[in-house]
Amino acid sequence: MIANIANTFSNCFKIPELKSRILFTVMILAICRLVAYITIPGLDGTRLAEFFSQLADRGAGVLGLYSMFTGGALQRCAVGSLGIMPYISATIIVQLLTAVYGPWSKLAREEGGRTKLIQYGRYLTLLLCVGQGMAMAIGWENPEAVFQSAEIGRIVLFPDSWIWWYRIQTTLILTCGTMLLMWLGEQITERGIGNGISLIITIGILAEIPSAIQGLRDLFFASGDTEARGNIGHAIALLLLLAGVIAGVIAITQAQRKIPVQYAQRAVGRKVYSGGTSFMPLRVNYAGVMPIIFAQAILMFPQKIFYTLGQSLRDSTSASGKFFSEMFSAIGNALDHNSFWYFLLYSLMILFFSYFWVATQFNELQIADDLKKNGGYIPGVRPGQATSDYLHNAMSRITLAGAIFLLVIAIIPMILATQMGISYQVAQFFGGTSMLIAVGVVLDTMRQMESHLLMRHYDGFLKKGRVKGRI
Repeated sequence: MIANIANTFSNCFKIPELKSRILFTVMILAICRLVAYITIPGLDGTRLAEFFSQLADRGAGVLGLYSMFTGGALQRCAVGSLGIMPYISATIIVQLLTAVYGPWSKLAREEGGRTKLIQYGRYLTLLLCVGQGMAMAIGWENPEAVFQSAEIGRIVLFPDSWIWWYRIQTTLILTCGTMLLMWLGEQITERGIGNGISLIITIGILAEIPSAIQGLRDLFFASGDTEARGNIGHAIALLLLLAGVIAGVIAITQAQRKIPVQYAQRAVGRKVYSGGTSFMPLRVNYAGVMPIIFAQAILMFPQKIFYTLGQSLRDSTSASGKFFSEMFSAIGNALDHNSFWYFLLYSLMILFFSYFWVATQFNELQIADDLKKNGGYIPGVRPGQATSDYLHNAMSRITLAGAIFLLVIAIIPMILATQMGISYQVAQFFGGTSMLIAVGVVLDTMRQMESHLLMRHYDGFLKKGRVKGRI
């Protein structure tokens, strides 16, 4: 198996076009990593990096999630601290508006409409970068209030009289960094191999592997004052868990239900098109990683809000003030990452957003109408409304399976970190957002590389020239 994969990769470099695409992709990704290490002038990133290293040991939350998407740039106060997230946010907003806003829905079906929607997404990315960049610049002025820590200290090196120069400069640098990453990602998609934006996120996730390896070493080998907490049995269990999670993610990522579609014979002018049988693939994990991201982002805010309200009323002398202070503090503690209520709300929100994403992106009415116009029908189901209802019921059932799978994958690193005391830097590679994104992007990149190989009669990554489970 390993020899077959090595031979396949060597074949990739025998094709001049594929070789140039791979080298171009590697070069662009190296530039993206440089953006994550160049510190913004006037900021001291060492203090914030120390805080994030402590944060990783007890669960990162949204801050750790955002730092992961930026490839560690946020904790270094680097040029790419905003990362590619503004572009992803803008793309999600455009997709949701396309599903619910009539003019944009019509524009998406017109020729050249998708190009205009992509352009709208770029404009929205610029606006989000300016707003988020200014907010991040102001947050760096008082990091203790933002990160709820008194151990960071001052990281802005500008004097108070130059504070607005610092804010404008930092906002422009952060905006330019994100727009540069967006442009580089589009160049990879066009001239390289794989999806550029996804690869930029993935390379940031994989950049944390050395830290995870160090965390594993500290877990099984004593170093300094730290004693080893793991044994050979724990190591075998972690390896089996890692293999099972990767296999499960690959299976569910590619899993689909094939709905048979029959096309009737039809005549267009003097041409007669013969009928045939095809199928419509419905993905089990249609929402991808989006439900986990939404759930993590939303659940971070209530805990901080209630905690802040409880602290603000802590010094109140009235009985009502003390009552509300204790109540808000209790709610904030109940929503902590280690609590049962957080696990429960987190699970319910993943289930909800799985169906929410399918409801906004999967338009069964349009699919049924397109089938009817093209003379297609599902055997045993009448065209029109009956087909729409059939697709809706089928998608609802497989979405439940996909949502349960996402729920299991999402809570594995949380259980490892909170219940078993494993560092979050290590636990995040056993499930959650990191594993879903990394495996999905690797599969997509392998699929594109394999298509180039098969067109030139080279064998793919498996003996039969296709990844198992692929059509």
